[in-house]
Order: sequence, then C-alpha cells, then structure tokens
Amino acid sequence: MALDPALLEILACPEDKGPLYYVEGESLLYNPRLHRRYDVRDGIPVMLIPESVLVDDAEHGRLMGVIESVGIAPTFEPDSSVE
Repeated sequence: MALDPALLEILACPEDKGPLYYVEGESLLYNPRLHRRYDVRDGIPVMLIPESVLVDDAEHGRLMGVIESVGIAPTFEPDSSVE
C-alpha cells in the first residue's frame, strides 16, 4: 500500500528532523544520515525511534543503490536558510 503523497511531503526523521527516502517496494522510510530505517506497517509509517532499525554499512549501501537506481526523491528538500 503506497503512502499518500501529501503525507510524504511532511514526513521527517523524528531524531534529526531531516528528510527520508520512501522505498515503497520494501515498505520502509530510510534516513541515510543516521543509517536508520523506519518500517511502514499496513500503510502506516512507524516513526518511533525505539522501533526503528539501525542498518550496517552493507545494508546502507544496498538501500542507497535502490534509492539511486529507482530515482527516489527525499520526502522534502531541507531549507538551507534555516540554521
């Protein structure tokens, strides 16, 4: 089940408040800065830090390869004017 595009535009990592990548085929949201994966269960993103999964370097590389090969955009573009 795909996430609503309007929801994706506002989803951010609860830890660093940065954008995520939605890997629909694997039902997950990924934060490459922290190597942290948030699962999407029954169409609902589980955005609780204690329920997230830290991925190792190999899994990070695999996920980034999927993101790049499919051309997945981040949930939003960070505002570089905010410090």
